[in-house]
Amino acid sequence: MNIAATIMARKARLAPAETTDVTVEKDLRIPTPDGIVLLADHYAPQGLGNRPTILIRSVYTDRTKGGFIGRLIAERGFHVVIVSGRGTCGSGGALTPFVSERDDGRAVLAWLRDQPWSTGKLGTFGQSYNGYTQWAIAAEAGPELQAMTTSLIGSNAYDLLYPGGALALELCLGWITMVANQEKPVVAYLSTVARGGKKRAQAARRLPLTEADTIAIGATAPHWRDWIDHPHADDPWWARADHSTTVAQVTAPNHLISGWDDIALPGLVRDYRALQQAGREPYLTIGPWQHWDAELSLTTLRESITWLRAHLLNDRRQLRQAPVRLYVTGAREWRDLEVYPPAEARPQRLHLHPDGGLAPGLPAQSTPDRYRFDPADPTPAVAGMSRLIGIPRKTGDGVLARRDDVLTYTSDPLPADLEVIGIPSAELHVTSSLAHTDFYVRISDVAPAGAITHVSDALRRLIADQPIDEMVEIELAPVAHRFERGHHIRVQVTSGAYPRWDRNLGTGQPPATAITMRTADQQLHHTPTRPSAVILPVVPPTATQP
Repeated sequence: MNIAATIMARKARLAPAETTDVTVEKDLRIPTPDGIVLLADHYAPQGLGNRPTILIRSVYTDRTKGGFIGRLIAERGFHVVIVSGRGTCGSGGALTPFVSERDDGRAVLAWLRDQPWSTGKLGTFGQSYNGYTQWAIAAEAGPELQAMTTSLIGSNAYDLLYPGGALALELCLGWITMVANQEKPVVAYLSTVARGGKKRAQAARRLPLTEADTIAIGATAPHWRDWIDHPHADDPWWARADHSTTVAQVTAPNHLISGWDDIALPGLVRDYRALQQAGREPYLTIGPWQHWDAELSLTTLRESITWLRAHLLNDRRQLRQAPVRLYVTGAREWRDLEVYPPAEARPQRLHLHPDGGLAPGLPAQSTPDRYRFDPADPTPAVAGMSRLIGIPRKTGDGVLARRDDVLTYTSDPLPADLEVIGIPSAELHVTSSLAHTDFYVRISDVAPAGAITHVSDALRRLIADQPIDEMVEIELAPVAHRFERGHHIRVQVTSGAYPRWDRNLGTGQPPATAITMRTADQQLHHTPTRPSAVILPVVPPTATQP
């Protein structure tokens, strides 16, 4: 009996084990076509006869430090294979995150088919990067892949690392720090990460940005430099890291799990919608969690094992009926739905008004609101999706209130509860002195006493041949939120959320080499012919009653 597995099973409220007799084969060798060898561990339940296989492919220490996950799943009726990605935990080659996962996944699948204990029935498991490795093979795995559980991740690496076209600076610096130090003893790892916050803050401000890795981790990280060298979505370099184009082809049932404050939520919801629109029957669970929340990890483990047992062992006793389960923030309650967004959701436009108001009616004729964005003093990120291993920063809405590069628009008190369930968006009529700039939109819930709750946000990077004067559409992060009666809806507009995104230097020079900064003089229009607005997916009160 493994003590760590027993404790985890209790915390996650897992169903009872079928067996506690599990054998482990360590450091199995899986060859790849380019000559490197991946290492894998095999957890085999004893006394249960032929059972399906669950595959976990990871660039983290799941195999060397987290093997109890393999034991937990094996105890509940599966063979489990945990494979360390290239360049990690004893596997050969150099770490090449995202771009090598399809080819390496093919090699692992071929190896699995030759194992004497393989039954030809396969499921995949994992969250965060370990969910991405599932998408890398899902379209090509064939009928043997009969269940997936992709959690806390989307299928397109570019959208994760460059949300809205701007670098997820804080995420990327945190990730390279975590991976560079993860194989150290636990105490040394935690100490290094805890002490590294100031280094990452210094790295974030480094120009040229390509050299930030040497400050953050004291060494060159080739994958960091690859990301910086390829900042555009249409760059062919990203083709091997984008599996979103084949999501609709995947027939294996999938349960997608995330949190409203998870960095990868937008991509995960896009994958869910692609599956749903293709006629699949995916499940979706979104709770009040960030990427690192323990409750999210425990929920993912429990729900994933339930899903895998339902589809690979025909044990549906623990599987809920509703395909979608969401935690509605503001209402502070869980809600079961048939689909997300619900069919009843209808767009409601709230226009930005020249006096700082926010209302359905069109604004009057007015002069634009103006602000100046200075990349030398970038507008800070104060709320929103979690940061992984974050960079120390000032937090709180008071930080934005004291700045003159933030425009704020607030509604009157709401006469009744307003439920917003779906994907908000913004239409901003803007003028900029530059051809290269960003616009950031944030929606908040302001209580009568003044407490502010973050609801949704997004940033979009603009690239043009001449100074910008156009209407900009921005898709915001998915939500399920109730604005209660008497509360205000607040919208803020600026041109940065640093260091969550890298600052736009305004020159259009490649981020890998750019060192020159230009300030951007920004205008936001709100007139009858150029009406800036946010569009909220509003659900009638009777449509989502539990």
